[in-house]
Formats: sequence, C-alpha cells, structure tokens
Amino acid sequence: MVKAHKITMLGGGFIGRFYTATLHNQRGPDRVHHVYSRREETAKNLATDWNIPKWTTDMAEAVNDPETDVVIIGLPNNLHQQAVEMAVEAGKAIMSTKPLGRTAAEAKAMLDAVEKAGVFHGYLEDLVYPPKTLKALESVKNGALGKILWVRSRETHPGPHSDWFWDLEQAGGGAIIDMGCHCIEIIRNFVGKGNRPLEVMCWADTLVHPIDAEDHGIALIRFESGAMGQFEVSWAFRGGMDLRDEVSGSEGTIWLNHWLRTGFEMFTAVGQGGYVAEKAEAETGWLFPVGDEEGELGYTQMFVDMFNALDEEREPMETFYDGYVVNEVLDACYKSAKTKQWEPIELEWRGSDESEAVGTTATEIDGHLLIKRERLPDGRVKLILKDKNTGQIIERIAAE
Repeated sequence: MVKAHKITMLGGGFIGRFYTATLHNQRGPDRVHHVYSRREETAKNLATDWNIPKWTTDMAEAVNDPETDVVIIGLPNNLHQQAVEMAVEAGKAIMSTKPLGRTAAEAKAMLDAVEKAGVFHGYLEDLVYPPKTLKALESVKNGALGKILWVRSRETHPGPHSDWFWDLEQAGGGAIIDMGCHCIEIIRNFVGKGNRPLEVMCWADTLVHPIDAEDHGIALIRFESGAMGQFEVSWAFRGGMDLRDEVSGSEGTIWLNHWLRTGFEMFTAVGQGGYVAEKAEAETGWLFPVGDEEGELGYTQMFVDMFNALDEEREPMETFYDGYVVNEVLDACYKSAKTKQWEPIELEWRGSDESEAVGTTATEIDGHLLIKRERLPDGRVKLILKDKNTGQIIERIAAE
C-alpha cells in the first residue's frame, strides 16, 4: 500500500530542485513539506515555485519538523554527516545524495549511525536507475552477456553549477568525487555487488581550471572475479554532458548513451527560447534536448524504489552501505593518483568472497581447443585452434 510521506528537503539548489520536481510530478502523494537552504532566497524561491508550506535557513528546524517523516539530503558534501546525525536523532527515514561522504571515514560514520538507530537509509545514486540501465542490468542478470569481463563508465561535462563543488575543502575532491562516484556504482551494479573491488590504479590532474582539486581523472578498478572497471571523468568536456556506459561480456556487449544522443536532435539558428538540457553549452546550432530529464537521469525510478522500499520495510536498491563502498574506492583512487601505483581498497566487506572467476573456457575439437570461429567473405568457416598437447596455434577450414 502506498503511503503519503511528508518530506524535509535539505538543500534548495540545483539537486534539491531536481528532487522536488521528481517527487511532485511523478509518484503520487509524497510531497516536500519543509525546505531548508543556507540562503534565504534559495529556500523561499523553491517553496514558492512548488507550493511547499514551510521554508527555513535553520537546518535543525527543518529536520525536527514534527509533520515530516523523511529527510532528503541535497547539501554540499561537507554537510552530509551533520545532516545525517540530525536526522538520526530525530528518528526520520534518511535519503542522501551522492557521494555519501567526502571520505570513507565520514561515510562509515554515517552508515554506523543509521544502522545503530535502525532508521531507513537510501543512497540516491540516480544513474543506476535510468530505464535503459535497469533494462540492461536485467539482461546481464539473466545471462545475456555471459560472464562480465569489463565495464567502462564515462561522465564528462563543462563543470558543476555551484561554487562549493570547486572548493576542495567543502567537496573533498574534484571531478573524481563529483562524478567518479556515479561511475563506480554503475560499474559495481554491472559486475555484481557481491564481486569485491580489490585495487585501483588512478590518474588525476588539474589541466584547465585554477582550482586546487582535479578537473580530470581516469581509473581502473580490479574486482575479485578478474573483471575490470574503468571510469573517465572531466570538468572540461565541451559540448554538454556526456554520459556513456559500456559493458563487455563473454557472450555479448551493451552500449548505453544517456545524454548527448537520446534520439532528439534539433538545429536552430535563433534558439528554442530557454533551457535546453542539463549542462548544455549552447542555445543555437545543433541541440540535443531531453524530453524527460528526471526520467532519463534515473530520478523517477530512484524515488519510486526508495519510497516503495520504505513502505514495504525493505532495503532499497542503493543503501548507505553502497555509498560507503563507493567512498572506499574513491579513497583508493586518490591515493593511487599520488603514488602512481596500484593501491588496495581497504573495505569492510559484507559480500561474498567467492566471486566466480572470469577464467577461460573453450570447446574441444579433435584434441584442439577452439579459440575463434568466423565466417569468411567467400562463405567458408574458419576455425582458430590450439593443440592441447603442444600449445601450437593453427587455423583450419571447417567442413560444411
């Protein structure tokens, strides 16, 4: 049974507006009842735009509102732990934006707090919830790709909207903590959350902006099964926001393009008269508008899962434990970027330690192992084979 929830929204900026628009436009009876922002104008404007009864610049007042039962955190990274601790003390269900913390230590403290108090906790990692991604995950779980060998996730754009993202102390990092957190959790979902991440190799640098944090990063993540994850992030990609995922398996491949090529392409010499899409850089020329931003970015299904899980007294798809794992991987990435070597992921692991190894498999043909079978332009079939005894590689035309 769907219940009606009254929500305290912590944060009235870009992400708070996305969250509010999703909740008020989509699922049903859930409504933001009280909004908090550090800036009076921001809180008041969001309340006015979405008919929210209460707004304040006092976080404690918003969290402790006796009429709300859920606290959603859409604040700068350095305020997440404080907000979680307040919400735990108030006994509210808690949902937090990404990343959970600036460091794994912060994330672990928040995880311990919610679990000790026994309150509902959801990690708002929207980019594992887009419809295309959910369908792709279902295909992977059904074995359509065989064993997952490699997952690549890319998020690049011209840089974040708010000032605090660019401040190393408030954010805890740059492009890697901002967007690498998305990529890591996407990768974990495709390789399997029970597949332990073991170590990382990461490069990070500040190539464009006059900031202390990195504006570019690339990392490799090795998992217990032998599968590899790869992420690429940048705050200096020109042309809008590029969100792409690639999944390679022993029996198939998936390519996902979430943003720059969504099937809506338009050329205009005069502009369309306003907002085009998140982080679009132009209003004329070739544009790529998005019909349903909340849906394409996963917010709709994310909140459906979160509130259904709350009503059904079960865990959502993404919990604070997932956020903690992501932060541990991020910590290892930052360490590797400094040492320029593979770094282990120090993790309080709750999954299985018996992930199925990727390994090699081959069909045997007359004492040989089949490496590859291919159809030639003339219609014949060629086999690439390895002699089991000598190891010699040969090719043979198969008999029809």
